[in-house]
Amino acid sequence: QVQLVESGGGLAQPGGSLRLSCAASISIFSFNAMGWYRQAPGKERELVALISGGSTVYTDSAKGRFTISRDKTKNTMYLQMDSLKPEDTAVYYCRCRTVQQNVYWGQGTQVTVSS
Repeated sequence: QVQLVESGGGLAQPGGSLRLSCAASISIFSFNAMGWYRQAPGKERELVALISGGSTVYTDSAKGRFTISRDKTKNTMYLQMDSLKPEDTAVYYCRCRTVQQNVYWGQGTQVTVSS
């Protein structure tokens, strides 16, 4: 069973930074798409950033402030979040899809942006 474990969430002040990690239990070469999603209270889960093939995609809310990356030697994906805003407060999830089209989610990590 594939496991994805997020870490790095916590409390940040507006304008601050956090780096989220998503460690996979298998080689990330197995995934053809890896992404970060978030779900704020009372809202639907939404895409934040995605890596697929050699391309990265960011939603408008993340563009210019967040950076998605991965380290294949550590089987880990990251989300560097800078210039955080209170509206970034949410539970952040990593999602990975294998070439066989199996989709896996992590358990989520809470990010709270507040002064």
